[in-house]
Amino acid sequence: MTKTYNKNNIFAKIIRGEIPATKIYEDDKILAFEDITKAAPVHILVIPKGQYVSFADFAAKAKGEEIVAFFKKVREIADLAGLQEDGYRLITNNGADACQTVEHFHIHILGGKNLGGLLADDILKR
Repeated sequence: MTKTYNKNNIFAKIIRGEIPATKIYEDDKILAFEDITKAAPVHILVIPKGQYVSFADFAAKAKGEEIVAFFKKVREIADLAGLQEDGYRLITNNGADACQTVEHFHIHILGGKNLGGLLADDILKR
């Protein structure tokens, strides 16, 4: 089931300038800014300015050129943040079971320290 885009989600408000954010990068199609609840020393959110609810919505509705440009820009933003040499993690949550909390497609870039394994040990033991 496809959800309808909520034009009042927090990321839409950030795009419109209604809520402040510490911007890392911005152009006419993409915005990158610092996450206010950092999970690593570097924690950047990268969002398309288009109205996409989730990764699945973005992959289904965006034009191929937009998808390619978005992911190339994610790499460039990680480079700008100085993460290329030691590495970084990309995360996107898609839907309720993945705990997607903002229904606007976004990528988390995490780095600046060793991030450990992909999943916490307690999750793997279940």
